[in-house]
Amino acid sequence: MSGLGSDATPTSPGFLMWRATNAWQRAQRAALSSFDLTHVQYALLATLSGEDGRKGLSQAEISSRSGVDPMTTSQVIRNLEARDLVSRAASAEDKRAQRVTLTTGGRALVRKAQPRVEKADADFFAVAGRNQAAITAALASLVGLTQ
Repeated sequence: MSGLGSDATPTSPGFLMWRATNAWQRAQRAALSSFDLTHVQYALLATLSGEDGRKGLSQAEISSRSGVDPMTTSQVIRNLEARDLVSRAASAEDKRAQRVTLTTGGRALVRKAQPRVEKADADFFAVAGRNQAAITAALASLVGLTQ
């Protein structure tokens, strides 16, 4: 398998990132399972829970801010709307666009889930110890979040 040395020791940063991502996703799924949320659903709800989200965001803004691709954002928003966690209304600025906002239930769910998500992150990355800031900076750079 690509990314493994001859003694099956991981040697590729990409392979290791893939493995770490899978492990992190398992931790997030476990943290969110009692809320009946996927991590993508939580990410979109959390994006809407910020100050800008109170007045509503377009699906394009949600996609851009969360890093979730537009098609997935659209599908997940439909699912969250069916669960009455978000609502959509026509935008006052652009009648073709819809503003998505959290419902009272959606806001309450984010407040309940957030501590679990944060604890799962803290537990997962605790192994990094004092290197965590450097790892976070490197990851931010890899995804274009630094200047």
